[in-house]
Amino acid sequence: MEMTDGVTGDATGDVTGDVIELDGVAKSFVVRRRAGLFRREKREVRAVDGLSFRVARGEMVGCIGPNGAGKSTTIKMLTGILTPSAGRLRVAGVDPSVERTRLARRIGVVFGQRTTLWWDLPLRDSYRLMHRMYRVPDRRFRENLDRCVELLDLAELLDVPVRQLSLGQRMRGDIAAALLHDPEVLYLDEPTIGLDVISKAKVRAFLRDLNTESGTTVLLTTHDLTDVEQLCRRVLVIDHGRLMYDGALSGLHSAAESERTLVVDLERELPPVETELARTVRVEGPRQWLAFPASQSAAPLVAAVVERYPVADLSVREPDIEAVIARMYAERAAATTADGAPGAEPGPAAAR
Repeated sequence: MEMTDGVTGDATGDVTGDVIELDGVAKSFVVRRRAGLFRREKREVRAVDGLSFRVARGEMVGCIGPNGAGKSTTIKMLTGILTPSAGRLRVAGVDPSVERTRLARRIGVVFGQRTTLWWDLPLRDSYRLMHRMYRVPDRRFRENLDRCVELLDLAELLDVPVRQLSLGQRMRGDIAAALLHDPEVLYLDEPTIGLDVISKAKVRAFLRDLNTESGTTVLLTTHDLTDVEQLCRRVLVIDHGRLMYDGALSGLHSAAESERTLVVDLERELPPVETELARTVRVEGPRQWLAFPASQSAAPLVAAVVERYPVADLSVREPDIEAVIARMYAERAAATTADGAPGAEPGPAAAR
């Protein structure tokens, strides 16, 4: 897929620089709750709190965090659905809340919980409507549709009403719909939610190809950390509307001070291995588990163990990324409790 002036309208042709810019963006909501039999009180809830980051053109960035972290609210502000309470926000040089219609031609959006397709119409008719709405040139529309149909395996679904599609089929249909007008930026909010293993694999493969071949900028929010591991080199961790971490996926381990595990199979059962480079956390017969910082190389530890003990086999296990994220949240909560301030940082998080 290519970006053309006929499709994106006011595309500049610039292929470098930041396409998404957030500087101190905040979003607050007023919540009313009962405070007695005849009285209600108002309370301000800040869903996004001073969020700042940038995404370069052609990047594929993962955004993760617990429920209520502010991820979906951020996406809605980036699309113009919500207006920020404070801060500066630009997408492709456009303020989404001021020029939402102009921006719509340059972005694609997929919300895992909602569909942009017409419920009672077959997929084919929904795509034809989008063809007219976005004024996509006929030839370009056919090329884009044929490519999406082939790569997302939609050929047998084109004449099926959307209401009869399974969740996985509908999600693939929604992704195709978001790309028919050649968007510069694609927002994916929980794109693999509820999908089976095969459907997830198809969607991930398609997104990798899209980013590699077309240079489409992708911002992905998800609870499925495998999506991030397989698709994104950079990850944003958001909690309580604030940026906890921004950097390489591998750097999460250092930020959360996580540990790798050296699994050692000895030739016979022995007391726990003793070394200054690691600590023995488990022993079962001749097999022992040694924990060491994920930021350190395993080579010195392996050399030390092999030199001093009769080793039959060994392997290194990487830390589970879900455990890494959970540890970051725990550190954030502990820091908040200790300092009495919700903005306390959870350790050495990288920031751009």
